[in-house]
Amino acid sequence: MSKINELKGLELNDLRATYRFFLKTKGLSKNTISTASTDTFYLWRKGSPELFWKVVTSDTFEVEAKATLIQALQKNSSGNAFLLANGYVSHLRRFRDFVFSEEKLFRERTASVPIKDGGRRIVPVPSFEQVEYYLKKWNHLENYQLQEAALDKLFLELCPENKCIEDILLKASVLNDFYSTNIFSIYPVAKHILELEIDGRLHKGDPSLVMDIQQVEISGKVKHFYSFATKYCSHHNSLDFPIFDYYVEKVLKHFQKEDRFMKTNGVELTDYRNFKNILTEFQRYYGLEQFTLKDIDKYLWQLGKEFFPRKY
Repeated sequence: MSKINELKGLELNDLRATYRFFLKTKGLSKNTISTASTDTFYLWRKGSPELFWKVVTSDTFEVEAKATLIQALQKNSSGNAFLLANGYVSHLRRFRDFVFSEEKLFRERTASVPIKDGGRRIVPVPSFEQVEYYLKKWNHLENYQLQEAALDKLFLELCPENKCIEDILLKASVLNDFYSTNIFSIYPVAKHILELEIDGRLHKGDPSLVMDIQQVEISGKVKHFYSFATKYCSHHNSLDFPIFDYYVEKVLKHFQKEDRFMKTNGVELTDYRNFKNILTEFQRYYGLEQFTLKDIDKYLWQLGKEFFPRKY
C-alpha cells in the first residue's frame, strides 16, 4: 500500500498525531506545531475527509485550495475570508509536501551528467523532496553530525566571541582539522582574524567579511583561504553565511549548465556576495525557499560528494 493510501485510511486524530510527529522532526516551535496540527485540517472539520483529500491531492492544488478555503471561510467565519485563506493554504501546502515526500522522491525530473567511461549518471533535479531526502541521509551520518555538534559547542557556547587570540586559535585549528582546509600555518590566520574585530560584522551577516578574512599574508605572500573563511563565518552565523566548497561549486555549475537558473551565463562563485546571490536564486528557481542556507549547504555538499567526487 502506498504512503498516501495509508494516510487516507487514518482517522483524524491518528492522522493529526502522525503529522505532528513529522513536524517535530523539522525542529519547529511548539506554537507552530500546535497551530499546524489544527489549521491544516480545517477543510476536514468544516467540510469532510473527502473534501480535504480532494484538495490535498489535486493536480491544481494552489488554485483549488484557495477557492475551496475561501468558500468554506465565507460560510463558517466572520473574518476576511480572502486574507485568512492564505494562512490555511500555507498549512495545507506543508502537509501536501509531507504526503508526497516519499511518493515523489524518485520520480522527480532528472538531468544527466556524463561520466568518464562513456556512461551517464543521473543527477536528480533540486526539489523539496530531494532536499528532504539528503537531510534525512545527513541525520544518519553519525561522524558528521557529531563533528558539527562539536563545532557548534565550540563556536556558539565556549568561544562565541573573537576578542581573544587563544579562542580564535582554538576555533581555527579545530575547523582546519575537521574540514581539512590545508592551512599549514594557523597562527597568522588567527592573528589576522583578531585584528579585523569581526564580531559586529558577524552578527550583521556582512558578506564582505568573508573577503577580508580570506586574505592573509604569510611569510611575505598573500594567501587566499576562501573556503575556510566561509566556514569560519558560517559556524558563528549559519543563517547569513553559507559555506563554499568544492562540492557546492560543482553542483551549482552543473545545474546552471543544465537549467540556466541564473540569467547570466557564468556562475562566478569566488566573490562571496555574488555566491550568496547565486544561492538565493538557486533556492528561488527550484522552489526551496522554505529551507535555510544551512539546509541547502548539507544538501549540496552531499549531492556533490555523490555525483562529483574529487579525483586524487
